[in-house]
Amino acid sequence: MRSRAEVDATLRTAKLNPAELLPVVHCLSFGPQAGAGECCLLQLEPGLCAELEAGRSLVIRGEKDEQAVLCSKDKTYDLKIADTSNMLLFIPGCKTPEQLNADQASCNVIHSQIAGFSNNYWELRRCRPKLKKLRKLLMEDPYEGPDSRKDQTLTFSKYTTEDLLSLIQASEEEILHQLQVIDACKIEGFWRILEFDYEMKLLNHVTQLIDSESWSLSKVPLCTCLEELGSLEPREMIEHTLLSYGRKYIDDAGEVYFEMYEDKICRAIAQMLLQNAVKFNLSEFHEVWQQSVPEGMTTRLDQLKGLALVDKASRPETIFLLKVEDLPEDNQERFNSLFSIREKWTEEDITPYIQDLCAEKQTVGALLTKYARSSMQNGVKVYNSRRPIS
Repeated sequence: MRSRAEVDATLRTAKLNPAELLPVVHCLSFGPQAGAGECCLLQLEPGLCAELEAGRSLVIRGEKDEQAVLCSKDKTYDLKIADTSNMLLFIPGCKTPEQLNADQASCNVIHSQIAGFSNNYWELRRCRPKLKKLRKLLMEDPYEGPDSRKDQTLTFSKYTTEDLLSLIQASEEEILHQLQVIDACKIEGFWRILEFDYEMKLLNHVTQLIDSESWSLSKVPLCTCLEELGSLEPREMIEHTLLSYGRKYIDDAGEVYFEMYEDKICRAIAQMLLQNAVKFNLSEFHEVWQQSVPEGMTTRLDQLKGLALVDKASRPETIFLLKVEDLPEDNQERFNSLFSIREKWTEEDITPYIQDLCAEKQTVGALLTKYARSSMQNGVKVYNSRRPIS
C-alpha cells in the first residue's frame, strides 16, 4: 500500500508537478486471479448499448467454418479483433474523477486491484446479412405439392424459424424479410420454397381463372379463387400464390381481394421459357413471351433485371438466363464470376447483378471503382476486371 508521500516522491523522480495533476491517485496492483485472455472487450455503438440496457439480446452466429457475426434484432455486424498498443486493464469498481464524491476525492490515494488485462478488443462493423445460405438450405428439398412421394416419406430436410436462426448469419428481422423476398411459406411448421414447376402450375391455375372470369388484375377475389381452385390444389397454396404474385387488401364491404403484380408474373413466365434453353433468339423470345402471359399484360425487358441477360454483340441478338441468386455472395468472387461470363459490361447491364452487394450508403459506382476498370468502347463507358480472370 503506497502512501501519499511515496506517490509524491515518485512524481518528483518523474519530474512531474503535482499541482498540474488531478488530486486523486489510483494505486494499482494485480489481483490474485488477474491474467490475459480471461476477459474480452467489445466496442458497441450507442444503439447496441441501448439494446442491451433495454434487456434485449445480442447474438453471435456462425458455424465452425464461418467468420463470426454479431446480430441484434434487425442488424448484422462483422466481428473483428482490433489490436491496441496500450494495455487495457479491467478494474472492478474503478471510478473516474467526475464519478468520485467529495469524501473519496479528499482521500487522495485509492488502492485498486486489476482483475484482468488485454491488448485487443472486438470491433463491430455493420455488414450485409449473409442470406445466400438461406435459399440454399430451403432448395435442398423444395415443396413439390401434396402428392409428392418425397414429402410422404418424411426424409426431406426440415427447417423451423429456430433452425434458420441458428444456421443463418443474419438478424431475425433480416431472415424473416428474406423469407418473404424468396416467397417461402410455412408448411406444417417448416419453411419451404415451392419447386418452380409446381409454382408455375399454381400460377397458371390462378391466371386462367382470372382470364375466364374476366376479372380486373387489380381486383381478384380471394373467396372465389379458393372455391374454384380448392378442389385442384390445397387452399393454403392458392392463397400463397396470390400473396407471392399480388398485394392483399380489403375493400369497403370487408371482402378480401388481391391486386396482381404484372411485372412479377411476366418475369416468372420468362424464367419458365428460358430455363430449358442455353440461349434464345431475342426477337423470337419476345414474341413467345408476349403470347404466353395473361391477356392484358405487357412484357418488357426491364422486368428481367437480375434474371436474364441480353447479348447485343451476337447476330441475331440473344437472351439467356442469368439469375443473381446463383452468383457468389462474396464481392470479389461475384465480380470474378461476372467477368468470366462477359469480359466488358456497361453499367446498365451489370447493375442488377451487383446492386445487392452495396453496403449501407454505398453506391454501385463505388463498387465498380473498387473492383473494375473503366474504358470507352464505341462512345460507351464499359467496365472490365482489374485482375486477370482464368
